[in-house]
Amino acid sequence: MNTTIGINSQIDPKALFNIGYGLYAVTSNDGKKDNALIVNTVTQVTDTPNRIAVTVNKGNYSHDIIKQTGIMNVNCLTVDAPFSVFEKFGFVSGKNTNKFEGIEPSRSNNGLVYLDEYINSFMSLKLEQYVDLDTHGMFICTVTEAKVISLAETMTYSYYHKNVKPKPQNKPKKGYICKVCGYVYEGDELPEDIICPICKHGAADFEKL
Repeated sequence: MNTTIGINSQIDPKALFNIGYGLYAVTSNDGKKDNALIVNTVTQVTDTPNRIAVTVNKGNYSHDIIKQTGIMNVNCLTVDAPFSVFEKFGFVSGKNTNKFEGIEPSRSNNGLVYLDEYINSFMSLKLEQYVDLDTHGMFICTVTEAKVISLAETMTYSYYHKNVKPKPQNKPKKGYICKVCGYVYEGDELPEDIICPICKHGAADFEKL
């Protein structure tokens, strides 16, 4: 979960890391170009009807697109997805970057992109309810289309950290590293309200070097 936790002796942030998550590429379109971001916060909340909740950091350009258009596609990433997929869709902003430039992607019935590789399925979602969670927004959606692409295993957040994300090199003597993307904040103390400038995760996803 993309969560910022302040200093509290009763809360060990590492306990929350044991909650299992998958990794997903969420695609959208701002009316001029296709966009995508990586999230680990996709949950099926009901099955009659099929409803999916997707939580997105408000700092991500995709948050505003989805809130405005009311549609998105969730692509379930597989264990064979290379780090370049996360770099392309997760480490740069779609506000000033065309993440699908030069690509003719496949499209679902809602007109949005779904990935042609490194996924085992996709789901097209229509927004039914928006929940404001301060730093994040939760989109509660109905499923309008769903398709299985392959039988490959879904990549989990834990698998990504152990097998996909590059290990940091040449660590500085003092600082904190974002466990999601590897960004290093240099300093003696980590600000409680820090937001990673690359992946937009909060203080709970940093660890001391």
